Parts: sequence; structure tokens; C-alpha cells
Amino acid sequence: MTTTSSLQDGVLLVRLSGDLIGSPDTEQLIASVNQHLGEAVTNCAVDLSEIRYINSTGIGVLVSLLTKFRSRGGEMVLINPADHPKKMLALTKLNNIFIVAANETAAREQLIPAVQ
Repeated sequence: MTTTSSLQDGVLLVRLSGDLIGSPDTEQLIASVNQHLGEAVTNCAVDLSEIRYINSTGIGVLVSLLTKFRSRGGEMVLINPADHPKKMLALTKLNNIFIVAANETAAREQLIPAVQ
């Protein structure tokens, strides 16, 4: 899995590609997010459009990240989950917990009001 992140207008955008299945990739993702949390970032958008496969460990990481942001008074939005992640979110009923946006613009619209 590859992870890239950028910070714009107080929103952390994390783009993931490959398989979200566990170490060491998930450790890198968590470390990257933790670094930005140290910069007082409270809102995050995670682009799942390039994730081919996700397992229970990957789901656990997403829940952990959501908890980190919400415990700081922020929010996390998932962007356009690919087929397998979308099925896993539905199977685990987490599609009722996560906010899902169709694209980056829609995700920012969900998050920017929370910043202001």
C-alpha cells in the first residue's frame, strides 16, 4: 500500500492505494496521521478509491483514525471507496458510522464548515 498526504485549509487529505491489510503499511499511515494531529489538525479525508482490498485490520485502522479525529472534536470522511472496501463497510455496518463522500470536493464541503 502507498500513502500520500497533504494539508490544505486545515483538512488532512490522505490518499491510499493498493491493499489495506496491515503492517507495516498501516503503521506508516497511523504515524503520518499522528504527525499531523500534533499540528492541531482535526479534520481528515481519506481517499479509498485506489484500495483494491481491505481486511479486518484495515477496517480497524480506519475506525481507529475516526476515533482519533472525533475525540479531538473533528471528523473524518471517506472518499469514494472502491468496490471491496465499500462491501466491507456495508458488511460490518460501518457505512452507518463513517461519512462517505463521492469525491474530494464533496468531502471538503463536509469538513470545511467544521473548521470555521
